[in-house]
Amino acid sequence: MTKKKFIVTPWEVRGEVDYDKLIKQFGTKPIDEGLLNRIKKHAGELHPMLRRGIFYSHRSLNWILSEYEKGNTFYLYTGRGPSGDTHLGHLMPWIFTKYLQDKFKVKLIFQLTDDEKFMIKEDMSLDDAVNYGYENALDVIALGFKPDNTEIFLDTEYIKSLYKLAIKVAKRVTFSTAKAVFGFKNSSNIGIIFFTAVQSAPAFLESERQGKQVPCLIPCAIDQDPHFRVTRDVAPHLGYPKPALIHCKFFPSLLGKEKMSASIPGSSIYTTDSPSEARKKIFNAFTGGKATVEEQKKLGGTPEICSVYQYLSYIFEEDDEKLKEQYAQCKRGELLCGEHKQYLADKVERFLIEHQKKREKAKDRIEEFIIRD
Repeated sequence: MTKKKFIVTPWEVRGEVDYDKLIKQFGTKPIDEGLLNRIKKHAGELHPMLRRGIFYSHRSLNWILSEYEKGNTFYLYTGRGPSGDTHLGHLMPWIFTKYLQDKFKVKLIFQLTDDEKFMIKEDMSLDDAVNYGYENALDVIALGFKPDNTEIFLDTEYIKSLYKLAIKVAKRVTFSTAKAVFGFKNSSNIGIIFFTAVQSAPAFLESERQGKQVPCLIPCAIDQDPHFRVTRDVAPHLGYPKPALIHCKFFPSLLGKEKMSASIPGSSIYTTDSPSEARKKIFNAFTGGKATVEEQKKLGGTPEICSVYQYLSYIFEEDDEKLKEQYAQCKRGELLCGEHKQYLADKVERFLIEHQKKREKAKDRIEEFIIRD
């Protein structure tokens, strides 16, 4: 059997990802049944993304729950590199983050790394990165986060508060470590080499503010884990607790096996897409169905590689039994690809209409969430 070839870094995901192999490469741990039971004990219910193994890997999650049980409440930290409009793949971990915030009643710090995107993208001006940051923030707010326990900031507007923490981290990270973790070359600009220190800072921010050790939990896609391996390595030297992480798989592309990507037209549905645009993309999606209706009915489909089924599994079908039945119907050839696309398109249309209403209202509320120095 040919080995799958894939690349996963904080700035690039390419190929068909072997998630079990990635756990071994990164040195993380799978979320097992015991851990799911502990989460359910406190949350009351498991989010579909946990039940279905979409959030599947972690670092120190047992420790975070133990601290929570002692009364040492954690806070959440996640973010977004604002390189363009928000697509559904970006929303996925934020939706899960809101579940954690609501169930555990904890604070969220949301970092918009406009500095990172300016430094890494040759064709992006700093003004563009800032503007995208504010546009992306509207999508965060539209998901229903509340301003009394949610702080959103752009790095360039909150750097005074971040910088003392960032340079403490930077002093402990050698260039050889940065090269080994991130693959930097002699041509890499010095800003992006320093950036992991800036991304580490929010993991220590509440400890610094409160003057005591405050646990931090970071929900993120697994491609961001390398940044936080560095963060965790330096934390004990700085007197801060190591942040815990809970990792999700990548939201699939509409065009096949690889991750949804803003750089590949048609692979992504954006929160600003009209319902008709989204519907068109869904009806052009890769399904893995057979060439003809007759073949489909006779041989059945392959939901394991179908982007429509994956979209429903990741976000748009909360009912586990319905999802199982769709899987079985597809395998038996009873559910045709056109019917399945129609079902998903209707759900996505309803979501977009509602989300865009909330996004528009968020424009009048953004200052309730944004913090600056």
